[in-house]
Amino acid sequence: MKGIGRQLSFGIAKEAVRGTAEAAATFWIPFTDLSLDEKVELADYNPALGVIESLSDQKIVKKWTEGSIKAPVGDKHTALILLSILGAVATTDNADADVSIKDHALTVGQSAQHPSLSMFLDDPLGAQDYKHPNGAIEEFSIKYEVGKILEEEVKFKSSAGATATLTPAMTVENKFLSQHATFKMAANLAGLDAASAMKIKSFNLKISQKLEDDYVLGSATPDDFINGGPTIEGEIEAIWQNETDFKTAFLAGTQKALRIDLKNTDVTIGTAANPEIKIDLAKVTFNALTKAVKIDDVVMQTLSFKASYSTADSKMIVVTVTNAQASY
Repeated sequence: MKGIGRQLSFGIAKEAVRGTAEAAATFWIPFTDLSLDEKVELADYNPALGVIESLSDQKIVKKWTEGSIKAPVGDKHTALILLSILGAVATTDNADADVSIKDHALTVGQSAQHPSLSMFLDDPLGAQDYKHPNGAIEEFSIKYEVGKILEEEVKFKSSAGATATLTPAMTVENKFLSQHATFKMAANLAGLDAASAMKIKSFNLKISQKLEDDYVLGSATPDDFINGGPTIEGEIEAIWQNETDFKTAFLAGTQKALRIDLKNTDVTIGTAANPEIKIDLAKVTFNALTKAVKIDDVVMQTLSFKASYSTADSKMIVVTVTNAQASY
């Protein structure tokens, strides 16, 4: 039947057995944009057959799925997406009196097989639901702009879909507005807690990794998706008012630690905790700085940066998510 995109539902679940689809989604994500496309690669059969036509047949030799989703950042599902691209999580009790409130520390896992996800598509328009095993995150980006709900964009690959019968139930979770975000910069990771919040207009962060399709004899679908190491880069926009804010560090090549802290203080979870996603980058280098000068407009500055592994801290990134999810 004909319809609109709002009628479809998309969900994810962490796979207990790599490459084996889970029966149901753990989180159904309220998206704003979605693509989930089946892909094939064809082999040409073009021997000489006594005629001049060059192609006599084509056969499918590879099948996989590629997709992307845009959605508001949530305090529950976003942690699972970050786990899949970063690779490691350590869950501990939050300091809140309610033991159901947890802190999930996400870091880079030292493996080429980060946790795989099952992707679920409930499609009443096509009259057939699908589940896609062996999902791997290729790119995660987050965008903070004044006056808007914070949104993520995720690009992924998975094995070809199998038919399923799904019953979506949208995950109830907390969102984050621009006023819930705080930006900090310090000389090192240890200095971020005491650092003062800085005034910026926008912040973009992108985590990406190369995925290698692992095809083996006997199957047209990938046996696995092997991940490389993550690349983390981003951009900051702020009013130009003080060279020591960013320009001095940029010109000197001084490396800094950055924090973007999303904390929804409008919502209480447990006894007195708040939903939170705190992203700490241990060592970043500013690699570009530009100023847009228009005679009747406020002078703005835009900085680009790239994160590196810090040997002093033994990490590149740590994302601490506080929520009421027991585990990932």
